[in-house]
Amino acid sequence: MTSLYDNIIFGPVRSRRLGLSLGVNLLPIESKLCSFDCIYCECGWNDEHPGARRFNSRDDVRTMLAETLERMVKDGTPPDVITFAGNGEPTLHPHFEQIIDDTLAMRDRYCPSAKVSVLSNATQIHREDVCRALRRVDNNILKLDSAFDATVQLVNKPQGKYSVRETVERLKAFEGELIVQTMFLRGEYLGKRVDNTTEEEVSAWLELIREIAPKQVMVYSLDRDTPCQTLEKVEKEELRAIAARVEALGICCSVA
Repeated sequence: MTSLYDNIIFGPVRSRRLGLSLGVNLLPIESKLCSFDCIYCECGWNDEHPGARRFNSRDDVRTMLAETLERMVKDGTPPDVITFAGNGEPTLHPHFEQIIDDTLAMRDRYCPSAKVSVLSNATQIHREDVCRALRRVDNNILKLDSAFDATVQLVNKPQGKYSVRETVERLKAFEGELIVQTMFLRGEYLGKRVDNTTEEEVSAWLELIREIAPKQVMVYSLDRDTPCQTLEKVEKEELRAIAARVEALGICCSVA
């Protein structure tokens, strides 16, 4: 069963990709707010959660994060990473850059060895303020699930204009200081076959990865409940084979 995050700060949880992760949710507590409506999203469909579309305030985020970090450090369990994720796309927040500034200052004060990560679908990287903020964090983890617009429309369901080529050009502008994250899956949605693991899909995606030249790639598959019930998890062995092809490009690739 899909579910929302019910607070501004959540966790810490043991992340498959990031270690002991303290989550930060800038999105509404009682609803989902995202520029994608991915068929695999653990938070469910956008229109399943039509509540108030209020972002969490910068002051509330700063206060709650400071209190949590102070407590965790006092308890001897500081986080490995502070991760911006939550009920949708964190970079939609109008004060995203300022919140990142606050977070970096608190990280330096309370737990300087912790990393700051942002999980983003990359739909807002046309905004200079978002790009500036992402360049400052330790791990800006940006989504690219397919090299084909048709597959993105089926799997990610962008809620506005989206172009793979335009997104790739903007990802290239990070000059390697980014992590590309890709969900691999197969199944059916609305009577259409979904599969971004075919040779055609993987080869085209690898060419874009070569072009973007990120410092790292993360590949993963389904691990939690999804709103579309007809999707299939891609097993680790197959993910490792894809990762090996990324590594052959000279780019580090992790499997989660």
